[in-house]
Amino acid sequence: MIGTFLNAGAILVFGAWALLSKRQPSTKVQNALKGILGVATIIVGLRWTVVNLGSGGWGHFFKNVLIILLSLMIGRLLGQLLRLQKLSNRLGQFAKEKLEEAKPGQPQRFSTGFNVSSLLFCLAPLAFLGAIADGTSEYWQVLAIKAVMDGLTILAFVVTFGWGVVLSALPVLAFQGTLAMGARYVSPHVDPGMIASANATAGMVIFCVGLVILDLKKIPLTDYLPSVLVAPAIVWLWPPW
Repeated sequence: MIGTFLNAGAILVFGAWALLSKRQPSTKVQNALKGILGVATIIVGLRWTVVNLGSGGWGHFFKNVLIILLSLMIGRLLGQLLRLQKLSNRLGQFAKEKLEEAKPGQPQRFSTGFNVSSLLFCLAPLAFLGAIADGTSEYWQVLAIKAVMDGLTILAFVVTFGWGVVLSALPVLAFQGTLAMGARYVSPHVDPGMIASANATAGMVIFCVGLVILDLKKIPLTDYLPSVLVAPAIVWLWPPW
């Protein structure tokens, strides 16, 4: 759960900084950090996929690659049927509207800021993918990237909503911590090949997150989240070579 603690800690630290300094990073600095985060996300995602592809010859390698591709395709279809990306877009629109409506001294400013930031941070794709990686293999780097992203978001939210947004560290800790502990409990009782396929597929989705951060390609990331569950199912159904 190292990644979860880093994420919650970043929200607290960045939030305290915003409350005490009242200064925002310049646009130049924010763009530079965005570029660094995008590249780091791509590297972390690719590394996570390569690590979990395993060894065993070209036949085994191509089988795993095929499983990843099938998982992404089927997962995307499931995501579309469940309208996951549309729900995510609605959440983003809700947050945007609340940001525009918020005014200093507004009575509901505290609760609104807490609710908006908690929803955005807990329901982000990296929250699910990072918690699973952290729980199954203690791969905390994914949540470390999310920690910086959430911290930068908090800087802007504090100005709009006040100190209530800092308390979103608590639901982040509870939600991601529960996912990570659940994954850690389940993983020893599941075939290692199924866990590896889920992690390798998650790595490709994380790679796509980096592309979106860098504005290189628009990808319905939330629609691909079911792929992480589809991959171990395919491994379970696929006869051994």
